Amino acid sequence: MEYKTAEILGTQIENLSQTEVIEIVENAIESNNQVHLEGVNAGKLADMQVDPELRESVLCSNLITADGQSVVWASKILGTPLKERVAGIDLMSQLVEKAHEKGYKIYLFGAKEAIVKEVVDQYTKKYGQEIIAGYRNGYFNASDEEAIAKNISESGAHMLFVAITSPIKENFLRKHKEQLKNINLIMGVGGSLDVISGMTKRAPVWMQDIGMEWFFRFLQEPRRMWKRYLVGNSKFIYLVFRQRFSKKK
Repeated sequence: MEYKTAEILGTQIENLSQTEVIEIVENAIESNNQVHLEGVNAGKLADMQVDPELRESVLCSNLITADGQSVVWASKILGTPLKERVAGIDLMSQLVEKAHEKGYKIYLFGAKEAIVKEVVDQYTKKYGQEIIAGYRNGYFNASDEEAIAKNISESGAHMLFVAITSPIKENFLRKHKEQLKNINLIMGVGGSLDVISGMTKRAPVWMQDIGMEWFFRFLQEPRRMWKRYLVGNSKFIYLVFRQRFSKKK
């Protein structure tokens, strides 16, 4: 199925609401097909301009959504406005609810052992242990990847959520996509498990609405996040306006 898209820095981003994305995933599960979903924010789109492997990993997916308010703003500046931001953590939460409702199983891959275990415990208490097909922390060597992908593939999961930093999660999904072909949804969710577990606080809704969620995260971990957000976001703004004025010419 094809959807209307907005082209931002050479990437076609689907003009879909969160509700529509959930419907697509549900249809894929019911028809036993696969959705490889990639959410992009300002930093990732900027990184894709200088990281060919990351770019290939994102573009090999079949559904790319705007996981960042700045991407929605950019789409308006470029004259192809997107409906809304599809935040990865919100989408994941709704998909887990849908899994409980429909009897689907999920696999959680990423974060520290204590954090992923905490999220598993939360979901087990809320939805019952049958929702969890399996889980694993996000620390591994390249030599471990085949065994990890095999374990996920054989787990009976319908949905795989990969909570590892970029570009590791995107590259993992591209490399092992064929091995994971029986998983109906494969998607990266970044630091979502940190937030769900309670280790990291999420920005207030008003900050999310004005596109400042990244700044709230930066304030919590300035040493680790300054380059990703301050440098990456500045580069994104420059590239978007360059694309805008290039179109004008």
